[in-house]
Amino acid sequence: MKLARPLVLLLLLLCAARPALAQEKGAQDLAKQLANPIASLISVPFQANWNSGLGPVNDGSQFYVNLQPVIPISLDPKWNLISRTILPVIEQQDIFPGAGSQFGLGDTTQSLFFSPKLPTAGGIIWGAGPVFLIPTATDELLGTGKWGIGPTFVVLKQSGPWTKGILANQIWSVAGEGDRPDVSNTFLQPFLSYTTKDAWFYSLNSESSYNWETDDWSVPVNALVSKLLKVGKQPVQIGGGVRYWASTPDTGPEGWGFRFVLTLLYPAAG
Repeated sequence: MKLARPLVLLLLLLCAARPALAQEKGAQDLAKQLANPIASLISVPFQANWNSGLGPVNDGSQFYVNLQPVIPISLDPKWNLISRTILPVIEQQDIFPGAGSQFGLGDTTQSLFFSPKLPTAGGIIWGAGPVFLIPTATDELLGTGKWGIGPTFVVLKQSGPWTKGILANQIWSVAGEGDRPDVSNTFLQPFLSYTTKDAWFYSLNSESSYNWETDDWSVPVNALVSKLLKVGKQPVQIGGGVRYWASTPDTGPEGWGFRFVLTLLYPAAG
């Protein structure tokens, strides 16, 4: 039932959407900007995810929606500051025996990238800056209870319809609830995507993380297909795909998962 909610929403939006945008000049360029995590483009993705097999007896499940606004700020003629926020809304149950169910906000991850407005002579696009962990979780089972900070960077190159690159960060906890475990987590997101002339978008990535406190890897591999459309006057990208957990801690999710994404677009000036 949880999985049906985002699927029905996407089907309704696809029925209401006008395909004319894909025929407009520049639709492919706009779709390619979405493949760039630090493009000069205001975007507001709503990313719905479903995982199963959680807990020591593998009967837990989790559905969450990440609100992920990306906002570029022009600092001067040469530099942008890109704000990327991830705020999850989580519904989960039976993540360990007796845990019951939880619903609410998770912790917020806030990244700030200082990025040149123009690629390098070799076509490299990059950005770097700080990342912050903010304990916004409304239930102790939905977050870490810790404040954290560390470095983040992204490097990518766009050649024709192809985009390839990597986004990474490292977060260490620096304050928070004393009875909660410390945080030392590395996040690695290599990505590869292909954008067609009629604004179809095919992507493959891994959102891998390594927990240095427990020596555990989490390695989900995501394959997604999406389309740039117009709902009324609003440009949107709608898509979905599957996830496979190649590696996970003993109590982490297993097997296959699903992802659906709706992204609102606001092309930024300058």
